[in-house]
Amino acid sequence: MARDKGLETLIAEDLNGQFGLSEKAMFGGWAWLLDGKLLIGARDTGMLARVGEDNESWALKISGVIPMRMRDKRMRGWVRVDIGPCSDDALRRKLIAAAIEFVLTLPAK
Repeated sequence: MARDKGLETLIAEDLNGQFGLSEKAMFGGWAWLLDGKLLIGARDTGMLARVGEDNESWALKISGVIPMRMRDKRMRGWVRVDIGPCSDDALRRKLIAAAIEFVLTLPAK
């Protein structure tokens, strides 16, 4: 999978100023971690967001947002966002905010 530098730049700008972030190559794309916990991922196909199970219902109603699957297993609390919805600034920021809110509730590593 190829990386999408444009999407990576948008996400990095959206996350600018968030304390506790780190970044690294992961899953054939680029990932942002908050306090060492995976938060957001970006690839040429779109974005992965760890929104938490409480946010899945509204997120999955958005066209182009689907449940995350890994080897046919649904990963609860994670959504994949096609590249199209990622270009909607307000929507992308809403998903990122939901991911930050959720990841901050997770226990420390």
